Amino acid sequence: MSDEPTVEEMEVAKKMHDSVLSPKHYTQGDIECIDAMESCLGPEKFEGWLHGQIFKYGWRWPDKNGVEDLRKMSFYNDRLIRHLIEPEGRK
Repeated sequence: MSDEPTVEEMEVAKKMHDSVLSPKHYTQGDIECIDAMESCLGPEKFEGWLHGQIFKYGWRWPDKNGVEDLRKMSFYNDRLIRHLIEPEGRK
């Protein structure tokens, strides 16, 4: 058996410490801020907020955080796509 971590283990470790996918400062207990926002904003306002985040990170990436901002833009774009294609209540 190899001592190297599996792909799944690497993904879990990355998410635990990733400043883009799951920053600690956006989690209170078991709830992430983005999930609370989705719940209280409702579908249409949440879509608009996601669109604003995509625009913001796409606008500023060359002058602020470079690739990290592109990763954030991608995160919000993926979240918007998932929000639009998955049935209500599924993440």
